[in-house]
Amino acid sequence: MTDETRAETDELAWETADSAVDYSCPGFDVRRDDVVLPDGTESEFHYVEEPPAVVVLPFTPDGDVVVIEEWRQAVGRVSRGLPAGTVEPDDADLSVAARRELAEETGYEAGEVSHLCTVEPANGLLNSVHHFFVARDCEPTAEQELDFNESIRVTVEDYDDVLAAAVDGRLRDGRAVVGLTRYELTER
Repeated sequence: MTDETRAETDELAWETADSAVDYSCPGFDVRRDDVVLPDGTESEFHYVEEPPAVVVLPFTPDGDVVVIEEWRQAVGRVSRGLPAGTVEPDDADLSVAARRELAEETGYEAGEVSHLCTVEPANGLLNSVHHFFVARDCEPTAEQELDFNESIRVTVEDYDDVLAAAVDGRLRDGRAVVGLTRYELTER
């Protein structure tokens, strides 16, 4: 049984009677679903709808990590994290999207890219799907090509130092924490 079939027949499933975008802006929409709950109650459910994204854990040939520092308006500070970006509609291969986002945000290109994991980071609030990749043998080859609303500084840091920052809470970006800890638990 597929996940889709299971969802259609699961006693916990909600029925979607109608769906519409209430608000749209660059990067995401706020969608409203008119739903019928399992007990027959009719209600509304609002969530953020956004395209899938790739997140890249990039290693230099020496084993250091290419880290970005980016202004995050929602929390009002610079946040350390990993290069990431939206999958474009014509991206048939997610590894191509991972390579593109790495190059655009950092100016680095990867020798090798492999899939690490796929997660739904906050599926109670948004339909976002993040595809994590490990990039190896990353070398600086070009200038950054940032979007108009990106303010990013690139650093290269020791892997163990970045992992320690994720574990002790100094590195708070959720995508970076997921990528680093998943890599540490399954790949290293």
